Amino acid sequence: MTDKYGIVTGASRGIGRAIAERMATEKVNLALCCEKNIDSLNDLAKELRRRYQITVYTYQTDVGDPASVKRMADDIREHFSQVDYLVNNAGISYVGLLTDMSADEWNRLISVNLSGIFYMMKAFLPSMIHRKSGSILNVSSMWGTAGASCEAAYSASKGGVNLLTKAMAKELAPSGITVNAIAPGCVDTDMNSIFSEEEKKDLCEEIPIGRFAEPAEIAEAAWSLMNLSYVTGQILGADGGFL
Repeated sequence: MTDKYGIVTGASRGIGRAIAERMATEKVNLALCCEKNIDSLNDLAKELRRRYQITVYTYQTDVGDPASVKRMADDIREHFSQVDYLVNNAGISYVGLLTDMSADEWNRLISVNLSGIFYMMKAFLPSMIHRKSGSILNVSSMWGTAGASCEAAYSASKGGVNLLTKAMAKELAPSGITVNAIAPGCVDTDMNSIFSEEEKKDLCEEIPIGRFAEPAEIAEAAWSLMNLSYVTGQILGADGGFL
């Protein structure tokens, strides 16, 4: 069996962790990064190595900082002969009125959620293009399609992710590389822990399926999308029928 190699950003928890776990079941060797929860990420890596006998490297990386991404990319290239899958999952949120948001908060959110994908692509696309092979998955949000009150910056960043996905799909298709995004709705992750139980209940009433998604459900859809050779430039809604 040919060895496969993948990178997942923001992999210490939530959707990124679930995607890493799903990839591990397919014997994909992994390079995982996070910004803050490195102990949790190291524990995950240890478990994946034990259960699936794969190679897993971990990095404490700020994807919003090009120098931090470069350091990680240089090390990954020392260990991995190729990159078959690039999953850009790392993201942060801001809930509040736009008028209450500082310029620093705006710039930080955009740097992680949108510029981070540019930095990651910049680092790893040359080898993918050389091999004329690879799959890129960007994790977006339903709010990148519809927009959300009190999440204007987050919505704007994810809308940018969607259009970057579509543009790069066209740019990279001649090189045999697919670029798609998955746009989850309400998922049972730490990012949504800001909502009270009452607020979560109200949200569930607006979701036709009637509940939040589990991260593993998003990961399953993501893995399928990453392996469709004739599908590119698509934004897959995974929102329980919300939109």
